[in-house]
Amino acid sequence: MREVGAARGVRFLLLAVVLAGCAGPETAGGTYDPFERQNRAVHAFNREVDRALLRPSADAYGTLLPEPVRQGVGNFAANLSLPGTVLNDLLQLNIEDALHNSVRFLVNSTIGLGGLLDPAQASGLAARNSDFGETLHVWGAGEGAYLELPFVGPSTTRDALGMVVDVIIDPLNLLLAAEQRLFVPAVGVASKLGDRYRFRSTIDSVLYESADSYAQARLLYLENRRFELGRSAAEDEYMHEGLYDELIPE
Repeated sequence: MREVGAARGVRFLLLAVVLAGCAGPETAGGTYDPFERQNRAVHAFNREVDRALLRPSADAYGTLLPEPVRQGVGNFAANLSLPGTVLNDLLQLNIEDALHNSVRFLVNSTIGLGGLLDPAQASGLAARNSDFGETLHVWGAGEGAYLELPFVGPSTTRDALGMVVDVIIDPLNLLLAAEQRLFVPAVGVASKLGDRYRFRSTIDSVLYESADSYAQARLLYLENRRFELGRSAAEDEYMHEGLYDELIPE
């Protein structure tokens, strides 16, 4: 059964390579948004989902669970993503980051109690994140059109394709049993609720206080993603911890 899953992953990988050529132009700092009308409709839907479900759920999550527990959930989710990150490092022929992230995964999975703790960070093994959208970028695929996806939020045609491929080729699909694989998205949802609570002031200011929340969210996503793809490894942690605070001071 797992061999079938691996073969399916290879087929999706090859399909992604073909589709990457259709991703659209690299915008070189501009905004390519040919689907703006549809995107705005999806944005309005996502904002209502946030207002009615995500924001109150995140507030309850953040209020009921103390910060160390929320941090542990976030650490655990980040650790589960590392095998996929290593695979993307290898696909990009970035051997240094592949080794770095492999050691980080080993340290946090053992000394860090399965990833609940992050001793690797204190040892100088900060996260070096990657995904298949970045892999396509390294392979020369253009950014493509801006998209806003239901429940997911801002993306591009390249990154949307990357998200699908990341799910298909995730090594955890081969390493975990079927019932264990169901646990992974649940942890991911809990981690996202923690992120929504942690950055609630910034997110609320974009969604509910901006004159045009769609344009603001689009700008922030594209600025952040382009910064991420152009970063050095040393800048990676800064991007995730500080970029939004610089773009939108609280």
